[in-house]
Amino acid sequence: MRYLALASDYDGTLAQDGRVEEETLEALERLRDSGRKLILVTGRQLDELLNVFPEIELCDRVIAENGGLLYRPATGEEKPLAEPPLEEFVRALQERGVDSLGVGRVIVATWKPYETTVLETIRDLGLQHQVILNKDAVMVLPSGVDKASGLCIALEELIG
Repeated sequence: MRYLALASDYDGTLAQDGRVEEETLEALERLRDSGRKLILVTGRQLDELLNVFPEIELCDRVIAENGGLLYRPATGEEKPLAEPPLEEFVRALQERGVDSLGVGRVIVATWKPYETTVLETIRDLGLQHQVILNKDAVMVLPSGVDKASGLCIALEELIG
């Protein structure tokens, strides 16, 4: 079996404390030089990722927002993989006191202890959204959108 691509998470995998070490960058360059593709799959929002990972051009594709956004580093193109967050949902969270709120192209993210407020708001508005908990992060995405669904789209683009 020949491997054509490496898919990796960012935090805690490629990066420690938000930064990628030099020897890891060198290994990624060797991977690319071997003809393989690198796909970064992360829960981070793209703008934040671009700030902490200036070497993002080592990646052939980036799946950001926990599967909600496809990014092509070579061209800078972004492709949302679902509908953007509803303003009504974001406003309702703010009105309910969720003050640590990140709104991306597709994702709405916050931190514990707001998971109960998020779930109640989704229920009260009748939304078909899922909540993904990762350590202290609380991420809200449309149903069916996750890292795996985004990775499948990136793989299809890259290796058909």
